[in-house]
Amino acid sequence: MKLVLSTLPKVWLLDLDGTLVKHNGHKEGKEELLPGVKGFFENISQEDSVIILTSRGEEYREQTEEFLRRNGLRYNLIIFGLPQGERILINDMKPSGLITAYAINKNRDEALEINVIRLNEL
Repeated sequence: MKLVLSTLPKVWLLDLDGTLVKHNGHKEGKEELLPGVKGFFENISQEDSVIILTSRGEEYREQTEEFLRRNGLRYNLIIFGLPQGERILINDMKPSGLITAYAINKNRDEALEINVIRLNEL
């Protein structure tokens, strides 16, 4: 998948289980990054903010944050204990017509394969 974005700083809202790591691996003591995740994070600009969303309970906070640190995944905030249903993002469009919200659904536990292109790279 190719995602063409502006050069403005971004906010990345990323689900954890099944998107970045193997779903429920933390419950089995077998936490593992999915293919493509490290490369994806390496391409997130330092100007961007990363918010990780998870249904995991607070009791998993310490082990989750340690795993992310060990694997070099930078984030600004992790929100634990979210409902397991849909996540809905509503945002306004810039007067210039710039679309300011995207939603990508990927198959659970498959590689994270998103090619991010910023407009100045075209």
